[in-house]
Amino acid sequence: MTAPALLGALLIGLTLGLLGSGGSILTVPVLVYLLDQPEKVAIAGSLAIVGGIASFAVLSYARQRLVDWRSVAWFGVPGMAGTWGGAWLAQFVSGALQLAVFALVMLAAAWSMFRAPPSAGAAPRAGRRIVVDGLVVGVLTGFVGVGGGFLIVPALVLLGGLAMPLAIGTSLAIIALKSAVGFWKYLDVLARDGLALDWGVIGAFIAIGAVGSVLGNRIASRLPQAALKRGFAAFLVVMAAYILWRTLPGVL
Repeated sequence: MTAPALLGALLIGLTLGLLGSGGSILTVPVLVYLLDQPEKVAIAGSLAIVGGIASFAVLSYARQRLVDWRSVAWFGVPGMAGTWGGAWLAQFVSGALQLAVFALVMLAAAWSMFRAPPSAGAAPRAGRRIVVDGLVVGVLTGFVGVGGGFLIVPALVLLGGLAMPLAIGTSLAIIALKSAVGFWKYLDVLARDGLALDWGVIGAFIAIGAVGSVLGNRIASRLPQAALKRGFAAFLVVMAAYILWRTLPGVL
């Protein structure tokens, strides 16, 4: 792999460890534009890579008792069902359309990060709303290969009443579960289209990203989260514009 791709793998882990989100937002563009993978292969690989890194990263948070397993059940189980459905829908559309939708999701993520951070410790709202949010985020995960942490973390804070560190750790557990389900379903999609995964790339990205996630977890408390999110959001806007520029001609 190229040096930029290896750096991308490290940044994927760092963002997951720092923010509990953002890893898959980077993974798909890195696989498509730096490693020239077909869109559907990149989306499936993203689910495997982000799920593997999140599974490793959540261990650090679990040891610190920063995973709310009740919220994992409320949000994660509907999310897994939605992810399966999103991956099933993906077989009916082109890879170019998926990337275009992915770019719109990136813009939504940037908007979410530009907004003022949600207030931690708010009174939890109805469980039904959490279930619905989990289902919707799950469909996005399966359809475009994003973990959805940028939506999960605010939902856990605002709807579940979790403090931000607890929401980040819980988000990682949910991302790991949803990514595993989405990847499993995507194997059928790839087989139908005669596509194959590059397991060497997936393994290398998980290993390097896991190291990045540990570093991110260790330095998370030392960095200004608001400024970090705004900087990352600005990067997402630029990347989304580039992806739309590359993919819209193929969609239209």
